[in-house]
Amino acid sequence: MARRFSEPELVIATHNPGKLVEIAELLEPYGTNVLSAGELGLPEPVEDGLTFIANAEIKARAATEGSGKPALSDDSGLAVPALGGDPGIYSARWAGPDKDFDMAMRRVHEELGDKDRRAYFVAALALCWPDGHMEVFEGRVDGTLVWPPRGDKGFGYDPMFQPDGYDITFGEFAPSAKHDISHRADAFAKLVAACFQP
Repeated sequence: MARRFSEPELVIATHNPGKLVEIAELLEPYGTNVLSAGELGLPEPVEDGLTFIANAEIKARAATEGSGKPALSDDSGLAVPALGGDPGIYSARWAGPDKDFDMAMRRVHEELGDKDRRAYFVAALALCWPDGHMEVFEGRVDGTLVWPPRGDKGFGYDPMFQPDGYDITFGEFAPSAKHDISHRADAFAKLVAACFQP
């Protein structure tokens, strides 16, 4: 059985402001005060895992050890089967040191050419306590890649990803609507059911 979260504060193991806002909004109903690893001046660990889950665990453990507080990390990315699963765990790295996702989206588009444009987002969440206990959850949402990108909401590859059953991209979704169907929302539903529900 999963461990229940009852601590007053939770460190979100990210330096990405967009990701912090999204996670904070998803946790808001549970009255948990969130801080980011960036706010605490914690260094970003080397993400050398081979899966989203492994990298989420690395980040959560580093933030917990650095802060002495429980930490939640998310490792997420875009997987394109026609590109062998790339950019996958390297989704952020495709954007380069300046986090230029316009460049990253262009690269995906160019490498795809006329190949199948099916894709999916994956989000892995790792919740780590100072005693080393870890709970891990994974979510996914499937869709199609569009070109040119559309919308200025969200972050990362959102403007080129159109989820199945919709005719708009994540970049065009209102944040609250994206929270209802995203890969992160799927993983969060599992986390909340296991660790935050009374």
